[in-house]
Amino acid sequence: MATKDLCSVEKRGRVHLITLTGAGEHRLNPTLLSAIRSAVAAVRASPDAGALFLAAEGKFFCNGYDLAWARAGASPADRIAAMRAALRGLVADLLALPAPTVAAVTGHAAAAGCGLALAHDAVVMRASRGFLYMGEVDARIKIVDFFGELIRQKVPDAVARRDLVMKGEKMTAAEAVRRGIVDKAVDGGVGDVVDAAVAMAEGLAARGWNGETVAEIRKAAWPDLWRKVKDHGGEAPARPRL
Repeated sequence: MATKDLCSVEKRGRVHLITLTGAGEHRLNPTLLSAIRSAVAAVRASPDAGALFLAAEGKFFCNGYDLAWARAGASPADRIAAMRAALRGLVADLLALPAPTVAAVTGHAAAAGCGLALAHDAVVMRASRGFLYMGEVDARIKIVDFFGELIRQKVPDAVARRDLVMKGEKMTAAEAVRRGIVDKAVDGGVGDVVDAAVAMAEGLAARGWNGETVAEIRKAAWPDLWRKVKDHGGEAPARPRL
């Protein structure tokens, strides 16, 4: 099932695979974010969704916000605010999803793309190519409240968090695993990473957990993050006219 040719949803047993399609950088503008949220909503509506898994085609998992789109409008600040609001909603959708979630970082995950990966319950990353990178300090972009809370909760080690956010350090899969940010580094190509993430998702789905219990435990585990995003979830919004 295609969603505006930006992402696809495939069902494998009780695992639903969302793939960001194409060879581009998968930069997060309102159109792509709306497509992902629509895909997540489709998974949520499925009566037998055992787990969700997100991956991307090409060199990039996600290279952050679409700043070129923001600068192309009459009010770049409003467009950046629209992207942040849409990502906030997607994070809320993922936290409230009644199923475990796994991200397969098949390429570079930068800035908001790094946050998108970390918003999942588990992260599998390609060992031979790609890195986690928070370049806001270099790009002179402020980190807003919910995003800062996401990084604080998902990167619990203060030194690792400092290196990622304040130094803009580019972390390989091996380094991210060592620092407790990523669950598993996988050797090989994109297909190997996808296979490993699917296997992890299938293992979670096989546990037969109650979906609503999973969602409520997730919210309770990261209560400060949930408080900052909970009023922004729900059905995918229409693309704002800016």
